Amino acid sequence: MNIRDDFIVSKLHKGYLVGGAVRDFLLGKDRQSALVDRDIAIQNAEEFANELAKKFDGTFIVLDNENKIFRVVLNDKINYLDISEIVGKNIQEDILRRDFTINAIAYDLEKDEFVDITGGMEDLKNKKLRPVREENFKDDPLRILRAFRFLSTTGFEMTEELQEGITKYLPLATEPAKERIHYELMKLFGGKYCAETLLLMDNFGILEQLFPCVRELKLVPPNTHHHLDLFHHVIETVRNIELLYENLPPEGKKHMDSVDFGGFSRINHLKLAGFLHDIGKYSTWTIENGKCDRFDCLYNKPECSECDARHRFIKHDEVGSKMCVPILRELKFSKRQIDYISNMIKHHIYPSNVLAAPDLSDKVMMRYLRKMENNVIDNIILAKADRLSARGPAITDEMVKSNLEGLDKLLNFYFEKKDTLKPLPKLIDGNEIMQMRGITQSPLLGEIITLLREAQYNGDITTREEAELFIKNYPL
Repeated sequence: MNIRDDFIVSKLHKGYLVGGAVRDFLLGKDRQSALVDRDIAIQNAEEFANELAKKFDGTFIVLDNENKIFRVVLNDKINYLDISEIVGKNIQEDILRRDFTINAIAYDLEKDEFVDITGGMEDLKNKKLRPVREENFKDDPLRILRAFRFLSTTGFEMTEELQEGITKYLPLATEPAKERIHYELMKLFGGKYCAETLLLMDNFGILEQLFPCVRELKLVPPNTHHHLDLFHHVIETVRNIELLYENLPPEGKKHMDSVDFGGFSRINHLKLAGFLHDIGKYSTWTIENGKCDRFDCLYNKPECSECDARHRFIKHDEVGSKMCVPILRELKFSKRQIDYISNMIKHHIYPSNVLAAPDLSDKVMMRYLRKMENNVIDNIILAKADRLSARGPAITDEMVKSNLEGLDKLLNFYFEKKDTLKPLPKLIDGNEIMQMRGITQSPLLGEIITLLREAQYNGDITTREEAELFIKNYPL
């Protein structure tokens, strides 16, 4: 494919195409199916942006008046062009201010040729991530996190220059606005090489800066159920989520690729949930039938290495679901994003508990589907990844095989029934309940609402009349 084959680029004859559009073209990505944004650097950017708005019958938007960055949104509301003023006297000076060589390749729309003064095309060929100039990290420290984002999405190798630049400017890594950090993190968690990148970030110490809970994850050692310490367990869970995603049937992959909240796909959010799914374990950690307590384990005493004690983490799922909320709020995640991730953490053991029911009937499985609503696929992927990432000496191959087969059965049941599923109706609200029973806002009200919902999940209550009877008979 020639870069001129792009239906927008073919109509542009001045300025420079820069950034991701050029990089992805040279990597062989299909522009029509992959990206919808095109960045143009040009002198007199505002005038040119207005020209393009008229040419394409698009909408002109000012993104940054001070730095002269404008956007033209096409009529399809999907494709757009970002037009920015060349920084410096010419395109060469502009290029030298950019982050990485692979993003510093320009395409001259007038001369129909590439401009590559930093060796970006060679680095693309050799799959290396190299900074344009070390000092550019100081100009915008977010580039430190962007480096890890590109390592996650491309699988490229970190060059020595990049290592030195990150190490030198690492104290500045968390200085950018939290909204910008949030964006880079979500891009990073969408990368195919996310797990490897998280380990690399940890080597530099940046992971604990972003997620202080990582320190506690590292304190929980392997045990009879886990062959890895807790930190490496959650990294392995992220890796297995990616592998499971890649092997999903088309229907499942389409669901995980959907962008339902936060501006990023479900798979990005699920991998972040996988990374955080066990953050409640340290504070709920106890040891039963051991030769020592958990604090001895932290110091790796000799007797602990041969200990067959039972490590327990009672209600770590519930604790973790609450712990993630302030962490994500600090990183400017939206309420819907937080609700999703918290929900995944809270229910990551739930599918396996369903399978442990004495009678795994259609009613039991249907209750699970109703409760998880549109998150069934996500929840089962997380449960499978968690199972695959915990292979301690007490866990046999047969146990893993049985669990995975059960989860597949649950998933197949969902695919069979999903078209018949409808969101459970709200039969009666809190105000009505308070009026009926003469109570006020209180834990009791929450208890009644929760139990009413559970009865709906079970199919025991399906009408308003049944709900009213349940509330009237509920013992106060």
